Order: sequence, then structure tokens, then C-alpha cells
Amino acid sequence: MDIFERIAHCVEFGKINEKSPYPPNMRGEVGADELVKEALDSGIDANEVLDKGLIIGMDKIGVKFRANEVFVPQVLMSAKSMSAGMAHLRPYFISGAVERKGKFIIGTVQGDLHDIGKNLVGMMLEGNGYEVIDLGTDVGGEAFVNAVKENPGALVGLSALLTTTMRNMESIVQQLKDNDPNQVVFVGGAPVSQEFCDKVKADYFSPDPQGVIEVANKLMSA
Repeated sequence: MDIFERIAHCVEFGKINEKSPYPPNMRGEVGADELVKEALDSGIDANEVLDKGLIIGMDKIGVKFRANEVFVPQVLMSAKSMSAGMAHLRPYFISGAVERKGKFIIGTVQGDLHDIGKNLVGMMLEGNGYEVIDLGTDVGGEAFVNAVKENPGALVGLSALLTTTMRNMESIVQQLKDNDPNQVVFVGGAPVSQEFCDKVKADYFSPDPQGVIEVANKLMSA
């Protein structure tokens, strides 16, 4: 395997660094942390490291997750591996040497403190080249609107895990649309459906993080 394939492999299987004991069959091997640094130190372009290594790995784990071939713990390990590699790329993002695909504002809606689903989506978006503005949990409409004003052109994702809090999505979507009728809003979470998405007049619903990424990529490339 070339270094891009090795980076993608580490992300797909959650190998963070040489000290990481997971996965057991890769114990003692270097992970995404060392490989990304090695690639950059050897003069490989940071954009190639992102596009041909980290993003490929995150895409593979995203497809597996959608097909129920892996579960949340494995995806979290992949996200940690990706984050270890991304740490070496951040200076290139700051300098402008690497361009983000776009910005994505994400948060769990007011009244809801659950964050695993939101975090998964955020991590996978970051691994796919997006700048993620994570507003956290229990986020009201005003905070989302303010974040949009500070980040023009950003996509917005609303998350909820409870049937009682998913109702708050409707008012938040309305506030976002009142601020900008063209604002793109995604909704997601265990109790959320396409029917509910249509009802609250959000733009997109996906039952899994990979779907969010696929739609976001289409929107950004349009």
C-alpha cells in the first residue's frame, strides 16, 4: 500500500497512533497520526493527504455504518484516528494552503442534551473536509441564527434524540428561514423522519451521517 492507502486504512479501522492498542490486529503499528506527519514531512501536498487519505477512510467507514456493518464504537474510533491526522493539517487550513469544502453549523436543539449523533455527524463532516461549527447541545434558534450571520453560506444541521425536543426543530427552522429564506437546513436524529422534515419545512433529512455528507458535497459542488 502507498502512504495514502495506509492513512485511509488507519482511519477506516480506527488506528490512531503507534501507542493505540486498537484495533488489536494493528497493535504496535503506526497510525494516522504518524503517517500524516510522515506524508507532510516528505513534501506531499496537504490537499492530497486530505483527499486521497483521510477522506477516503472516512467515506469507507461511513458506507459501512450505513449498511450496519459497523456500529457507533467503531465509527468513534475512526473519528479519533481521523482527528489525529487532521491535527497535522490544521496549520495548512489556517494558512489557506488547504481549502475547506464549506462550513457546517451543527447543534442539538433546545431542551435536548444528547450529543453522540451530533458528534458523529460533525466528526465525519470534518473528516470530509468541512469546517464544523459545533454549537453543542440545548441550542435555541437565536444561537443558530447568530452563527449563520457570523458564517455566511454555511449549511445548518439540527439534531434531536427525543420526541419531546424534536418539536423545537420547527421553530428553529422558521427562525433560520425568517433570517434567510435560502438557508439550507438539515434535520436528523432517532425520532426524525422525512415526513417530519417536510412538516417543519427543513430542506434535508438523512438517517445517517453518510447521507448528510453526500448531500452537502452535491450542494457545495453545484
